[in-house]
Amino acid sequence: MTSDFSGRTALVTGDASGIGLAVANALRAAGATVIGIDRSRSDDVADPETWLKRADSLAAVDLAVVNAGISDAAAIVDIDFMAWRRLLAVNLDGAMLSLQAAMRAIMAHGRGGAIVTTASISGIKAEPGTGAYGASKAALIQLTKVAAKEGAPHGIRVNAIAPGGVDTPIWDDMPFFTDLIASEGSRDAAMTAMAKMATPLGRYATAEETAAQILFLLSDAAATITGSVLTSDGGYSL
Repeated sequence: MTSDFSGRTALVTGDASGIGLAVANALRAAGATVIGIDRSRSDDVADPETWLKRADSLAAVDLAVVNAGISDAAAIVDIDFMAWRRLLAVNLDGAMLSLQAAMRAIMAHGRGGAIVTTASISGIKAEPGTGAYGASKAALIQLTKVAAKEGAPHGIRVNAIAPGGVDTPIWDDMPFFTDLIASEGSRDAAMTAMAKMATPLGRYATAEETAAQILFLLSDAAATITGSVLTSDGGYSL
């Protein structure tokens, strides 16, 4: 059954592509008003000024999807410190500021609400080359749990989703994936080959599938779920 979000206002960060775009589209289709924050529109989730300027427009927010993020891949001994800081700024500082803005708005109007953060299986399972990204997502999972405890007295549920592989443009910035495309002959073939190696199900999720799972966590059907991490990785972490 499709959830009805009519009359609700949702904040979605990173809504211009990938999971964020799929979530924004699904929320609109379910009747919600969506406020998007994305770097493609010169928004910087890691800049407090971005949120100060948006405070009035966020006053009606009932729902939020803290999704904006970037990725990088490098062994710890090879990580460029400025790249590390940039990734942590977007994935963790930006997530904290997004949560802060959403929770302040929901607390102010007093109707309660629901928030989902987009974490990653990399925040749970260690793999070589994921030091910066994995650390940011592990920290986000803990931040989500703290937010759930702090939000509960105000009727705010906060959960995380931890996807494994999802077919989104984020892969296209990773050198190893570029190499895999060259060896497999196409992007689709590279994605299929990677999924077969990594998951018992032999496939990665689409952005739309992940969006549907996020909408479930936002919906009234999940009214007793808070502080949870929905692992959606095709069995990768087994």
